[in-house]
Amino acid sequence: MKVFLRVSCALLCALLMVTPLQAQQIQQGAMSGEQLLSDYPAFQQHYQDYQPTEQDLQAMAKLAGKELVVLLGTWCHDSEREVPKLLKLLKHSEVELAQVSFVAVDYQKQDKAGVAQRFNLKYTPTFIVLDEGQEIHRVVEKPKKSLAADLTRF
Repeated sequence: MKVFLRVSCALLCALLMVTPLQAQQIQQGAMSGEQLLSDYPAFQQHYQDYQPTEQDLQAMAKLAGKELVVLLGTWCHDSEREVPKLLKLLKHSEVELAQVSFVAVDYQKQDKAGVAQRFNLKYTPTFIVLDEGQEIHRVVEKPKKSLAADLTRF
């Protein structure tokens, strides 16, 4: 019994120490790509490591004039991997989108403005392509081929 109590107490103490730190790092709501890269080192590292192919950069042209809504978790490893790829693809392809919105959600996959609820968010990240305000395509969590190829498959 004493061993169990020691382990339980140690585990509880460890959880209490981690929780405030995680709460500070969780962003919720609208944010910019620049903010993601400057405030979250994992996003910055994935951005630096990713090298888009010429084929991916060319594919991005299909998004010209479209809107893109990116629902992500600053705490989510899939978001850490995929969102920086999008940022680099947008920068190097120079595609002109009508608008790009990055919306961070909490652990329950919600944000105060209700964007996640509006788009029925289930998994992060979710990339939603809109044409004249209507959803025409989405990529959820992890692309099947590449992010550029999957985003432009509509």
